[in-house]
Amino acid sequence: MATKAPTDSSAAKQALSKSSAIIEQVTKALAAKCSSNGKVSVSKMDQNQFVQYQIAWLTSEQKIAENFIDYAWNDSLGTGELEKLMAQVFAAEVVSHIRSEFSSRTSEYGISTQDLISKLFDESTNKFLEEASAIENYNHIADLIVSLGHFGAYGLSEDHEMFRQTFKQFAEEVVAPKAEHVHRHDDIVPEEIIQGLRDMGCFGLCIPETYGGLQPNDKADNISMLVVTEELSRGSLGIAGSLITRPEILSKALLKGGTDAQKEKWLPLIASGEKMGGIMVTEPNYGSDVAGVSVTAKKVDGGWSINGVKTWCTFAGYANLLLILVRTESDPELKHKGLSIVLAEKPSFTGHEFDYKQDGGGRISGKAIGTIGYRGMHSFEVSFEDYFVPEENLIGGEPARGKGFYFQMEGFSGGRIQTAARANGVMQAALEAGLRYAQERQVFQKPIFDYNLTKYKIARMAMIVQASRQFTNTVAKLLDNHQGQMEATLIKFYASKVAEWVTREAMQIHGGMGYAEEYAVSRYFVDARVFSIFEGAEEVMALRVIAKSLMDQYSA
Repeated sequence: MATKAPTDSSAAKQALSKSSAIIEQVTKALAAKCSSNGKVSVSKMDQNQFVQYQIAWLTSEQKIAENFIDYAWNDSLGTGELEKLMAQVFAAEVVSHIRSEFSSRTSEYGISTQDLISKLFDESTNKFLEEASAIENYNHIADLIVSLGHFGAYGLSEDHEMFRQTFKQFAEEVVAPKAEHVHRHDDIVPEEIIQGLRDMGCFGLCIPETYGGLQPNDKADNISMLVVTEELSRGSLGIAGSLITRPEILSKALLKGGTDAQKEKWLPLIASGEKMGGIMVTEPNYGSDVAGVSVTAKKVDGGWSINGVKTWCTFAGYANLLLILVRTESDPELKHKGLSIVLAEKPSFTGHEFDYKQDGGGRISGKAIGTIGYRGMHSFEVSFEDYFVPEENLIGGEPARGKGFYFQMEGFSGGRIQTAARANGVMQAALEAGLRYAQERQVFQKPIFDYNLTKYKIARMAMIVQASRQFTNTVAKLLDNHQGQMEATLIKFYASKVAEWVTREAMQIHGGMGYAEEYAVSRYFVDARVFSIFEGAEEVMALRVIAKSLMDQYSA
């Protein structure tokens, strides 16, 4: 069968329109089944968490496929045959997955077999899937990638593309050469990288110019943050790609809830990199369920006394400014409405342990948790004993007591989309490594790239990375307009999960050498595993945010 370049998007759009209608039908049925007194009941949702998880995943794929088609046929973005073919094949994979999943348990999804067959197994959909899914298309995508010398147009503005190239060069020349040493020796982020990012203004990407940052005063610019994050993550997740996540979360929480005096004091210090942030939300017994936070802040003369234990506090040793979610209200019935945020200062430490005592007797100590990947910044368990924080360091002041959960969520929405960009960067690095090795390695007297199973892997990896990247950019524009909170969770959920497959396949292409530390692809694989865990575990994102938000639309 000869490969034909897609001339228009009509067949893909028609198939996606049908799968979208089926998803909506199923979501309505699930909402009706899980509703009580006009509202979606979480306890009823939990009676079949699997279908709730799946509707979140299928919706993610559906929306990303629709966006991919729109991007590919937007010629102003520099797209052409490669992007159009990738988007078409990706759409076919998504529609195939949707109808396969729904047909396997129709009664649980609240749809009849006959209805599903008539709407999604019709002749035109079958024809589109068969033609678009042909192995020749995957072969042609892989060959186009080699002949064109790229994996698809980024679709950025001229300014953002110049920005990307700047950080791409920094990642290749400064970050990448140090990545393997830090990973293998579980070392700290080299000061050369931190200082380089300070000099480039990197820590002020999400801070308005008024406060010394790079973001225009009159509008948000999440694309810049994503471009930088992806390129730095391509160099190394642990020693570069995640360095701007903490200032991102910290600055957005301040911008959301801080007083004018707090913004004027702290934001310039964060933007310059003089104050390096640490985020302390998770506790040994409370992760995604932040309403159960038990670390307390009790009012004392001149401020607050902090007691308790936080865990998974990345960069807490080096950080000298900590955002801590604390319980300031003693009434347990207040749950998340009893939480506030305080900013605590401490000296910077570079080791795997630290212990600091204040003049007044307060103490903070921490010990790094050993991890299989994501090394360089170190993630700590941190203990507070009567640690004093001045009164003026309560974000928002006295009127904002009990509102810390909402300020923290504002910061985390940015953190989630940034996680998608981090995943995109690691996937891009793995894709490049996989293609490079496939062209170099010979098996049975020819490069393994010449075998169509390898081409299939390369093509599918490239499709996934580009689809994820373009939806990440779309969500960034929504966030710029104070929209897209659910979509930010959705792309974090999707990119985090597919990053494991992409890095796994890149590792598999390397064969035995992929299991050796001699090649960076082994690092990409273990680093990718963290994405579905931090910044919100994928199960909580799927069940409590995405699925719940989807069904809330139809619960009235």
